[in-house]
Amino acid sequence: MRKVALLLVIVLNLALVNSSALAGEGKPLPEKLPVPGMVTLIDLGAATCIPCKMMAPILSQLEKEYEGKAAVVFIDVRYHNKMAQKYRIRAIPTQILYDKNGNEVGRHEGFLSKEAIESAFEKLGVKK
Repeated sequence: MRKVALLLVIVLNLALVNSSALAGEGKPLPEKLPVPGMVTLIDLGAATCIPCKMMAPILSQLEKEYEGKAAVVFIDVRYHNKMAQKYRIRAIPTQILYDKNGNEVGRHEGFLSKEAIESAFEKLGVKK
């Protein structure tokens, strides 16, 4: 019973996560994606999906920690539905990783941990 209550508290807290750092209806997308000259992680999802909510604080953290070194971009496909088509999204969330030359080097569907993203950045030569 305690595990269920704890899980409920976690889910409710995730539902309250401030999504202001996410490119939804309030934050514009970068002019060019992937960001020229930078390793870029594009996460396509929706602020209402549970795995996306779980990733929101991770993406916000990474955006700050890697500012000027790597671009971290969230695209809410509810508001930017043409992007889902452009990037051939089959499920959300989908993360697409680009090297600094703009070449797609990886794609993942579902929740992706901060450690996995940092590892991918490191393999592409990006350090905190």
